[in-house]
Amino acid sequence: MRTSRRVVRAGVLLACAMLVSDTGPAIEGHAASSPPAAIDAASLHHKVLCGYQGWFRCPGDPVNDGWRHWSNSTTEITPARLTVEMWPEMSEYTADESYPATGFRHPDGQQAHLFSSAHPLTVQRHFEWMAQYGIDGVFVQRFLVSLGDPSIDRVLGHVRDSAAKTGRVYAVCYDLTDAPADRIYDRLINDWKRLVDEKKLTRDGRYLHHGDKPVVFVWGFYSDRFKPALAHRIIDFFKTDGPYAATLVGGCPWSWRAEKDPEWARAFRRFDVISPWNVGNFGEVGGRRHAATDSWKGDLAEAKKAGMSFLPTIYPGFGWTNLKGKAASAGTIPRLGGDFFWRQFATAADLGVEMAYVAMFDEVDEATAIFKVSNAPPAQARFATYDGRPSDWYLRLTGEGSKLIRGERKNQAGLPIEP
Repeated sequence: MRTSRRVVRAGVLLACAMLVSDTGPAIEGHAASSPPAAIDAASLHHKVLCGYQGWFRCPGDPVNDGWRHWSNSTTEITPARLTVEMWPEMSEYTADESYPATGFRHPDGQQAHLFSSAHPLTVQRHFEWMAQYGIDGVFVQRFLVSLGDPSIDRVLGHVRDSAAKTGRVYAVCYDLTDAPADRIYDRLINDWKRLVDEKKLTRDGRYLHHGDKPVVFVWGFYSDRFKPALAHRIIDFFKTDGPYAATLVGGCPWSWRAEKDPEWARAFRRFDVISPWNVGNFGEVGGRRHAATDSWKGDLAEAKKAGMSFLPTIYPGFGWTNLKGKAASAGTIPRLGGDFFWRQFATAADLGVEMAYVAMFDEVDEATAIFKVSNAPPAQARFATYDGRPSDWYLRLTGEGSKLIRGERKNQAGLPIEP
């Protein structure tokens, strides 16, 4: 990507310099007097980690590559080109990290802005929220098809710095989506070796470990995408003793136990941690859509039998009408004010599950975001909101869910907090 020639405002630089403390630059609105307690990075047990896409870009940001992931055009953002279902709550972002979306205005007439994940203060702000609301950290997404984009490393660097400043943990999550099957292995392995050898990533004190090995999440073990021999080859690599060995979290279909191909079935039982993807999987409860969790008890038992840990996927709702078109509206899964989200945490706790993966922290593309989202989005297009709940409602619920997984609060079927 092109390097931005944008000049950072001198006032912002001065403000950041004045706010520097032992834990790094403070974010406006958050106290810098005492650093948050550091999360134990030695184990996945009792952790709740969010997926962090970090893929949003804006014209004029530090990489200046246009409206990436906000629009289906890099050069313009219009109601017809939108690819996001929600609009972020931007009131806490500094002027330097707020990019005007021309043609979009909030109902009060104010110019609407968006953020870029390529801006270090934005990533730090997100990690400050994690610390403030008691969220342990993230699996930072790393799409194989995008590894040629240097801004991917830039975002990973921001995550690394922000985790250090806030005491959060992080680990890499490779996403195999759309990667050519004949190139998956080399791209994946070469990139991991580079991160270990050149970036010294696994020596970082904030990089998550489990079983005395660094954690690597590889998502996309699907039998309709490649042959099981490739799955076994990837698993063998991470299980081989040496500098690149890792605790492998395998992301696979929610129907993994029903797999008929014996070699795929064997592969699904060779992960160190199995994480069946559950976004979009729902059933009817009292006439309302709720995440399908009936398989979790069997998943947990089968994982234990195979010597694996079980990392369920918990999501707050779903929608992608702006991304896929009006015909996709039938796939919308309402959030039910947080009931949909909390019910999954409660189920996990009932089963004695000791870890969870929240999908996602920042994905407004498919309306799975749990960070701060605007309840007064621009009027020029249709957006999902938090239905009048506070913009930090799902950050708060994720924090309470984290307490539940850690055994720090009693379980309950209904929402544990009020707006």
